[in-house]
Amino acid sequence: MVAGKSSDKGSGGVALVAAVLVVLAGAGGAGGAALNSGASGGGGAAPVESISVRKWDAKRAAVGGDAQGAMSHLGVGISKQAVKQELDCLDNSFGQVREFFAQTPCAALDRLLMAVGDQAGNAAVVSVVWVTFPGRNQARQFDRVVDVAGSGDVKPLSGGLVGLPDVHFTAEHYWSETKDTTITIAESEPATGHVEPDLLDAMTEVAAQLPRP
Repeated sequence: MVAGKSSDKGSGGVALVAAVLVVLAGAGGAGGAALNSGASGGGGAAPVESISVRKWDAKRAAVGGDAQGAMSHLGVGISKQAVKQELDCLDNSFGQVREFFAQTPCAALDRLLMAVGDQAGNAAVVSVVWVTFPGRNQARQFDRVVDVAGSGDVKPLSGGLVGLPDVHFTAEHYWSETKDTTITIAESEPATGHVEPDLLDAMTEVAAQLPRP
């Protein structure tokens, strides 16, 4: 697992492209919480758990495939999400990552984009990409390329799919996980209003635990 990639990040056979599935989700769990890290409440209010504490419950939910529940633990809700499954890793990547795919085609590419927010109008976008290879050796080799700053990236889905402007992912809030033959890459960026950096980091780490669709 790698956090904090500090800069931006062919294909074998015929591309198999599925239609984008867009899901409207109620912002359950967002409540009135702001997109911030949380601190002790004033005026006698009960203390709010720190983001580092809430993150562990969120990760458990994510591992079980409950994206909405995972984000709810962080005090936000998913308003809309889009999923796309295909095979063309080469055309959906750039930089050294694309060069890697030209020599080592992937076996599957799954991409998820989530719009998350609170009732105050603060919003962020979270991208999750699952790249699957025929074998573990190719997956390990790809992991060593994609986690290097400036090596390129697999392109996240367009923000327009979840009702947000296109977001430039900087890899400042980045996390990757390797499991068997699949590499999971998660990134987060603020979209509107104010979103605390530590919450963006937490959402990214949590999203990287989600299983491949």
